[in-house]
Amino acid sequence: MSKTVRVVENILSANDRIAARNRGLLDKSKVVAVNIMASPGAGKTSTILATFERLKQDGIRLGIIEGDLASSIDADKAIAQGIPAVQINTGCCCHLESHEMQEALDQMPLDEIDLLVVENVGNLVCPTWWNLGEHLRVLIASVPEGDDKPYKYPVMYKGVDAVIINKTDLLPYIDFNMDYFKEGVEILNPGLVTFPISAKTGEGMDAWVEWLKTAIAETHEAGTPASAD
Repeated sequence: MSKTVRVVENILSANDRIAARNRGLLDKSKVVAVNIMASPGAGKTSTILATFERLKQDGIRLGIIEGDLASSIDADKAIAQGIPAVQINTGCCCHLESHEMQEALDQMPLDEIDLLVVENVGNLVCPTWWNLGEHLRVLIASVPEGDDKPYKYPVMYKGVDAVIINKTDLLPYIDFNMDYFKEGVEILNPGLVTFPISAKTGEGMDAWVEWLKTAIAETHEAGTPASAD
């Protein structure tokens, strides 16, 4: 058993070393990287594209790294909006790792980007363990998934800088207790900022976008990460 532990530690240590190099490159380029995580169907892509629409109006230059098991569907959607995109297909792996992030960064025009969004593979377990070198981690939950997710997946909720609660337009039709959900989040991550939104209707998007813009501004002004890992 001890040998297994050492192997896992070695893998994570190697991942963290590459992540540190990724972070250094991003900081040097003054690019803020946000790792977006969620389960499949929570609305990652639709939320990201709706966010991009608002940020582009403020002249913020955007890029995206798309992680998925297969296909380039989501990357194609970003490219159609004129956003630089790199697709990472993991095959059967349930998360992105720092070496994949490194390869994607090599293909990104970082000098033309202010905000780089990493859309991680849809999963509520694995991604939280793998540092990519990002500045911020954001988890998207959705109303149809149920209000018990913070209680079922506590590690994921502990390791993020913000939570988006998507598809609030469905609240009248689904048994979802917002107070119960937020209470579970608060227990795990006291003071964590949450953004109830509907990417479809635009409800709540302004507060989320303002938070992102503040993070970008702080990083550019200070020349240091907007948030620690």
